[in-house]
Parts: sequence; structure tokens; C-alpha cells
Amino acid sequence: MRLDPVTMEIVGNRLSAMTEEMCLTLQRTSRSLYVKETADFCCAFAGLDGGFVAYPRGIGVSGFVGLNVLTAVQAAGPLEPGDVIITNDPYRSGGLATHLTDIQLIEPYFHEGELVGYGWAFIHCSDIGGRVPSSLSPVNDEIFQEGLQIPPVKLVRAGEPSRDVEALITANSRTPEANLGDIRAMCAALRTGRERLAGVVAQHGLAAVLDAQRDLVEYTAGKARAALATLGDGTHRFVDYLDDDAVSSLPVRLSVTATLRAGDLHLDFTGTDPQVAAAFNIATLGRPHAWITTRVLALICTLDPGIALNAGLIAPITVTTPEGSLVNPVHPAAVGVRHASANRVNDAIGGALGLAAPHVLPAASSGLVVPVVVAEQRGAGQNVQVLEPMVGGTGARDGADGVDGRDSGISNLSNNPVETVETEIGVEILRYGLRTDSGGAGRWRGGCGLELTFRVRGEGSKLLARGLERMCFRPWGVRGGAPGAATELIVNPGTPRERRHFKIDLLPLEPGDVVTLLTSGAGGYGDPYTRDPEAVLRDVERGVVSFEAAAREYGVVLAERDGGLAVDAPATANARAHRPERPAADGGPEGREAGAADSGEERRAWESVFDTAAVDRLVAALFRLPRPARTPRRTALYTAVLAGLPAGFPRTPPTPEQRDAARRTLIQEISQLERMSA
Repeated sequence: MRLDPVTMEIVGNRLSAMTEEMCLTLQRTSRSLYVKETADFCCAFAGLDGGFVAYPRGIGVSGFVGLNVLTAVQAAGPLEPGDVIITNDPYRSGGLATHLTDIQLIEPYFHEGELVGYGWAFIHCSDIGGRVPSSLSPVNDEIFQEGLQIPPVKLVRAGEPSRDVEALITANSRTPEANLGDIRAMCAALRTGRERLAGVVAQHGLAAVLDAQRDLVEYTAGKARAALATLGDGTHRFVDYLDDDAVSSLPVRLSVTATLRAGDLHLDFTGTDPQVAAAFNIATLGRPHAWITTRVLALICTLDPGIALNAGLIAPITVTTPEGSLVNPVHPAAVGVRHASANRVNDAIGGALGLAAPHVLPAASSGLVVPVVVAEQRGAGQNVQVLEPMVGGTGARDGADGVDGRDSGISNLSNNPVETVETEIGVEILRYGLRTDSGGAGRWRGGCGLELTFRVRGEGSKLLARGLERMCFRPWGVRGGAPGAATELIVNPGTPRERRHFKIDLLPLEPGDVVTLLTSGAGGYGDPYTRDPEAVLRDVERGVVSFEAAAREYGVVLAERDGGLAVDAPATANARAHRPERPAADGGPEGREAGAADSGEERRAWESVFDTAAVDRLVAALFRLPRPARTPRRTALYTAVLAGLPAGFPRTPPTPEQRDAARRTLIQEISQLERMSA
């Protein structure tokens, strides 16, 4: 350490305050609803190595603290004072941009001609062109369909804006004025950072600021290793699934093996499926990228709440991400809905580390982020807005219920005020609230999902809801806790025109149509029949658990008493003494005692055919094929096996005969594939 601890603390706090002031400048001057209300943006200060030295704690997207600006800086060429780089290209920016709608700006900060560091700002823009309004669709199969790709180029040269670059961006967007306004807001935020950094240098000196960059990151890295070391050494594996890849009904597998050694953590994604011909790929470029380390950073900050947010948080983490896999795709793979896969990575890492620290890690959170987008005709143009960034609840943990209707697993986005939504877009919000009976039952209850119901008022409206997930494989509970409820999307519910949808691309809506989105609930923790009956009563009174579910899931019998509800203690004791038999957790008959996850009947049905060992063989054989051959061969193999299973599988379980026959077909197909790829 080059600085004394007091100076390092003072400089670190001033730099963190600087980034929060940058964020406030950006939010207050932005144009789009998704930035100024939802807060899908952030600002930070990066050191000379490109890693973030200071990152805001209380405003903006928290999960990007592990990003690095250096690849983008080097690609843009020599820099001078007054330059500002712009990019949105995940591949050419080294993973700094994570999909095309996230516009990144970087400004080099100088002092008397010497480079001090880099200011960074990003916003999620409403539209960057591409095949559909809002640019992002799960069924896009290459990045060229997702909008304008902006390699790292100079938006501003020596203080002079490049009108050509601005013109190119606005010409390729359905929301040019909002985009341009947000870009100028980012420039204002970077200017705020430059001015505040000059004040820090003036007071403490350039040498102190440069030394603080290394000292702050190294200090945080040491604290991060100390936090992870409390989990103990060991190797733990967990597998989870995306429901499907939107272009087929086949689930997509994510496998994580976490190895802890003396405070270092290695995450091995071997066993994860190949990249998909859809928009769920995560462009990590083989690095410990933000989208595959977010759960670890949250764990470190839980174990050490006072730790600073900077690049030191990812220093203990290394990764193995097979090239051409879902978590390390090759250009031009589509990446627009990468947040859906990032949610499942979070769950898989949480499951693996939960085996190491079952009393620290929670059950699965709801596992989805769904920006509900409505695009409508407005004169000769289009109005594209995000109504709400819909999430679900937080997983229960040892000693505490999950948080209802709130999941900051991969982002801490705010909800949009209903009044603002109805002002900005032609819809009427009919209900926005918690979803009853959606949280997984447990000694500690999983957080409830949300319900959003709205009526369409405008002509020519279209619905996009990227990130729809957990519609089949539900969020898992642990140690006897039940899984959360599955996600549902319904148009015109309860009418003769009712339609239920799974993943959607671009759904046309008519004036008067009513849309209801019910997000998944989170998993429960511990045996529901050991939950305090008074806690169940409070849940019923709050409307998050129904009267019927109190008896069915918790064995708690309620009775009318003195104008309200009360626990019928004798009836509850009798009900709990004669509880119905529950299926074993996913880990087998001993699963609940061992802490195994319970994802519900759907996953049990799936893995009764496609078990872990067999699919390990399948994935390994696929990766021995040339990359273009992997997806077609995988699809053909699964199609052959599924042909002998019920049409609704895995929601409809197979008979023992169907299961055994499908297993034989699977092994035969894998053996043939292994011979082909040998």
C-alpha cells in the first residue's frame, strides 16, 4: 500500500461521491422514461488499467462494477483532452457493452497533459434500430438483427462533437430525439466527473490519486478474498435451465462448478449448452464478466457489507467458459436478451455456493427481468416505451422470508410510476401489485411475484416482453422449501378471447385488449409445516397467501373469530400431524435433509429422462463437432427422444414405460453422436 489508510479512505470516498454526482446529473437531464424513472444507467471512474476504481453505491445499475473500459479505449486510438468515445458493440468493446441498446460513453481525464483515468457512463436506450421496435427480441439469431453496431469511435474530438456520428445514430433509431437527449445527458455526467476529479487532484495531488487507484482496488481484493475464505474450501456443482431458446421448445442448460480455495473462486461452465440461434447468449469473451459474476459480488457484499465497490471485487474470481457456449459465444451471435441467461447463471452459482454455505445463500429468486414494452403508432412515427421492468421476489434464506415483488439479483431497476406510464404511452394500468400464492412455501417463505394488468387504448399497438422465463422450470426451494409459482402471460383473461402465451416476439394488440403478466415467485427455505402459524396468518391478512393455501401448503387452519381471522390451534396441530406425502427434492429421497433444491414436478420429469450424467456426455460430444453443426445436431437428438414422450412434456409427466423407452433412445443417440465426433 502506497498511501496511509486515512488518505486512502478520504480519496476513495471522494471518488465514490463523484460517481454518484455523475449519476444524479445523468438521471436529472435524461429524456427517456427508462433512464429517468427506471434508472437503467450508471456512471463510474476507471483507473489507468480500465477497471473501475470508484462506483456508486446508492444510484444506478449496481451489477456492472466488474466491467473494464480498456479494450474500447485502445480500439478508439490515441486520446487527447476533450475526446469522448462511444460504443455499444459487445464484441469490439471487450464485453463493456453487453447488448446493442446499452450505449457506452468513455472520456479520458487529464491533468496538465497527463492521463489520470477514465470517466464512464452508460444508458439503456429505447431503440437502436434493428428488426423490431425496442431492438431486442428473443428470436433474433444474429447481432445484425438487433440494431446499429457502434464500434468504439470518437463521439467528441478535442471538445468538438462529431455531428456525423450523431446523425448516423439518430438515423438508425425509432426514438432519435430521446436517444440524442440521453447521449447529451451522459456527456454532462462525464463533464461533472471531470470537474470533480480536478478538485480531488487539486486538494490531494496527482500522485495521491494515482496511488489510490491501485491501493483501493488491492484493499478491496484482499477483503473479497477474506470474505470468500469464510465459506471454506471445496468444489460444488449445480445445473439449471432456461425454459427454452424461443425458437424451439428445447430447454437450455447452464452448468456451474464452483471451486473455492483459500479465498479464490473458480467458476467452470463446462457442461453448459452451446451458443443458441437466439438472443440469449452472453458475450463474456472468456473473461470473469459482470453478467456471470454478479451473484458472487452480491455474496461478497453480504459477507462484508462495508466493502467498497470497485474492480477488486472480481480479483479473486477466475472462469472457464468454453468458446462457442452460451456464456462465451462467437460473433455474430445475438446477445440482446442476455439478461435472461444471466439470471439463470445467478441461480446456478447461487445453487453451487449454497451447497458450500447453506445458511448464507438463499433459495432461488424469481429468476427473470421482463421489460414490458409497448410500441404504438404516433403520427408518422412510433412511440416505444417500457411500461415496467417486471421482476419477481427474492429467495427465502435461513432466518428470513424473501422480499416480495423485488429482486435485485442482476439489477436494481426502479419501477415506473403508473401516472407517468399512462402519460407517456396509450395504456391504462388496471392493476400493479403482488401476486397471491406465488412465493414458494417454506419455514421461511419465498418472495411473491408481481401482477401487471393493463388495457390497450391506442391503435396499432404491439407488445414485446423480452426475458420471459420460469414459465416451465420454476424457481427452486431448498431444505424442504417449495418452488415458486411459474410465470404466466395472458391476453384478455377470463373472456372468450383469452389467449395464453409463452415467449413472444412481437405480439399485435387491438384497442381494448387486456394484458396480464404474472411473474414467478421465489423459492422457499425449510419445511413449510414448521413455519410459525402466526406468520402464516399475517401472510393471509396481507393477501400474499390465500386462505386455502394456508391449509394446503402450511397445514395452518384459520377460523373466523371476533370479526377477523385467527389460527385454530387444535385443527392446525391435527393437520400438521397428518401432512400429505411430498415428492423428494431434485437430489433424491434424501434431498430435503441434504439441502438439495426442489424445482417442482417439471424439472423432476425432465431429469427423469435427461439426467445429469447423460447430458454431460451429450454436451461434451457436441463440443467436439464443428461449431455450425452443434445446434442442428442437438435439436435432432432431442427431437428423436421427445418423440416418444407426451406432447406436454415436461409439464405433463411421462408414464414409466415412456420414460424408460425415452432413456434408451437418449443413450443410443448419445452413443451414435460420440462415435461421430470421436
